[in-house]
Amino acid sequence: MNAVLNLGKYLFALPFLVFGVLHFMGAEDMAAFTPGGKPVVYFTGVALIAAAVSFLIGKLDKLAAVLLALFLLLTATVVHLQNLMAGDQMAMSNLLKDLALCGAALLYAQSHAKDNSVIG
Repeated sequence: MNAVLNLGKYLFALPFLVFGVLHFMGAEDMAAFTPGGKPVVYFTGVALIAAAVSFLIGKLDKLAAVLLALFLLLTATVVHLQNLMAGDQMAMSNLLKDLALCGAALLYAQSHAKDNSVIG
């Protein structure tokens, strides 16, 4: 059973790796509705990839999970909530997705993270 449960770490990290790559591939489109434009899109792409790698190798993974949760909460409120107020129908699902992933990142930090060197 533990072998199946250990898949969770990889299933959690993989989407963030893909999201990070997509930030580079779609930077032009994302910059249009992102505060800060393309530099912020590229920075967050690097941050998402770094978080995924951190989860996979288990180094600074608690710090990465907490910072990822903060990023997801900010994205939910700054980007998706704003889009929801503007009448975007997809904004609600994106808002809820980011809130769910934020909660998952905090749960990862609390119970699965191995490296407590920065955040004890």
